[in-house]
Amino acid sequence: MIDDIIAETRQHMENALDALRRGLTAIRTGRASVNLLDAIRIDYYGTQTPLNQVSNLSVPEPRLILIKPWEQNLIPDIEKAIRAEVALGLNPGNDGTVIRIPIPELTGERRIEITKIARQRAEEGRVAVRQGRREGLDLLDTAMKDGEISEDEAHHARDSVQKLTDEFIKQVDEIMTVKEKEIIEV
Repeated sequence: MIDDIIAETRQHMENALDALRRGLTAIRTGRASVNLLDAIRIDYYGTQTPLNQVSNLSVPEPRLILIKPWEQNLIPDIEKAIRAEVALGLNPGNDGTVIRIPIPELTGERRIEITKIARQRAEEGRVAVRQGRREGLDLLDTAMKDGEISEDEAHHARDSVQKLTDEFIKQVDEIMTVKEKEIIEV
């Protein structure tokens, strides 16, 4: 019973870390990466479709993203969607067949803004980890009230849940430290 609760809590925390990693990959660091465009959705015949499902994305140069839509009529929609994603601050251009997105150097001011966004996402990750702890502790309380586990077992399990929480919070901090270095790196 306790092992199941701890496993469920661990899974919730791992999901929170995965969400954080995905969220941070979409933050610009001054280098071109197709992951920057993961959040972009295009209206494709009435359905909001991820950009990578309606075009080929590539990075031919360190500061350039190339988008080759499967249908040429999507080019204006793709450009509009990229410009609408204000957090990216990108300005695409096209030649009628492909869209080129130059990745400009980040200014010191823009680096600070992006770092703030990254820290906010890291805090959301910490909150999600703590939510997993809260749910795990609630499950332990319910199991103890139902007589499925003893008070001593619940106490030891709470300690395990707290250690798990500390471990995942530390991982969030480590991920954030790496991302900050990427952003600040010139």
